[in-house]
Amino acid sequence: MLARFCLYGFLKNQKYYEPFLVLVFLEKGLSFFQIGLLISFRELWIHLLEIPSGAAADLYGRRRAMLLAFAAYQLSFLVFAFATSFGAFLLAMLCFAVGESFRSGTHKAMIFDWLSAQGMGQEKARVYGKTRSWSQLGSAVSVLIAAAIVIFEGRFSRVFLYALVPYTLSMLNFLGYPAFLDGPAAGSGRRPSFRALGRHLLAALRDCLERPALRRLLAESMVQKGTWATHQGYLQPVLQQAALALPLAMTLPFLGTLEPRGRTALLTAGVYFCLYLLTAVASRSAHRGRDLAGGSEPFTRWIWGLTLASYLALVAGFLLPLDGLVILCFVGLALLQNLWRPVFLERIDHSSDAALGATLLSIDNQSRSLFVLVAAPLTGLAVDRWGLVSICLLGLAGSTAVLLGSCRLRGMHQGSAQNKLQA
Repeated sequence: MLARFCLYGFLKNQKYYEPFLVLVFLEKGLSFFQIGLLISFRELWIHLLEIPSGAAADLYGRRRAMLLAFAAYQLSFLVFAFATSFGAFLLAMLCFAVGESFRSGTHKAMIFDWLSAQGMGQEKARVYGKTRSWSQLGSAVSVLIAAAIVIFEGRFSRVFLYALVPYTLSMLNFLGYPAFLDGPAAGSGRRPSFRALGRHLLAALRDCLERPALRRLLAESMVQKGTWATHQGYLQPVLQQAALALPLAMTLPFLGTLEPRGRTALLTAGVYFCLYLLTAVASRSAHRGRDLAGGSEPFTRWIWGLTLASYLALVAGFLLPLDGLVILCFVGLALLQNLWRPVFLERIDHSSDAALGATLLSIDNQSRSLFVLVAAPLTGLAVDRWGLVSICLLGLAGSTAVLLGSCRLRGMHQGSAQNKLQA
């Protein structure tokens, strides 16, 4: 099953559109504010569907949920490929949101159930880090394929059609998953009712509200994932700007013959290829970093401190301006995201009930969606008015708030321990 989990990650990340999504929208004549509205619309529907879809996956079967998710993705790709109006892009985003809401959290819950069944419950960070590294390797391969597609086809939007192939293969991979991974409730043999779905959903929400540690983890995840989801696409116009200004591109015979779109595709592929290789190593090594730091909490504080430093450097890169520094900062933020994520999932799994796994992870994703729902259009509007440097404000504020909260909690724990020793 580990091989199937890794294959899922590799195929799922054949997102040939991802390095060029913002450029697709710009190519269609959209403003950054309109792009932000599209992202916000997508996150609104993810927000509405996230928790019910997770509960449905727990109760009706996680394999069925994954098949539905990938069918919705494929429909969105078809619409994206041929869309010419803002309304068509809204429809594509709706289909994508359905896929995202049914997929997110569901597969992680399946991995954790399999590990528990194999007596490997303590290996969650290591195993998930390994499967996530295969996802990043898949992304590294996908950007090379995507660049070739853009150069060959001459249009950014054509990459969506080619993404249909690996997503079909991924659906075939799910057919080999064992039935017990559908979840405890789905495997009980009882046909769940809508009342059972509601009770399951309320149990998950009660779990989040009644456990302070779980509330804190979800807030931390909302800032980390939400900020990165809002910002990551802004690397693409930076790379386009760097490609057009790169003197070397005009001196090399092959690159000099390429049109601006082709040069952008090559530089984007090179940067994203290196980024995904590095994030694959980061995901695979996250459990080692946790051990070296002396535990999950100190390791997480280190990550947030480095995140704050990266956003400060990003401000300098935009203001000087130094495209190379900006690109390095984006790469650094991606590395920190992939070091943080496996350890975070281990922390949240230790603080929650296994029977609510997919639902709680869906709540986690819904909190991120709510964050992006508000942040994306505001960030797009700020970029239209003040330039790309304005994206740093959100990152600086979020990382500072989480870091201060983490340090405060650490001080409270140390004070409590000291009081116990004195007593």
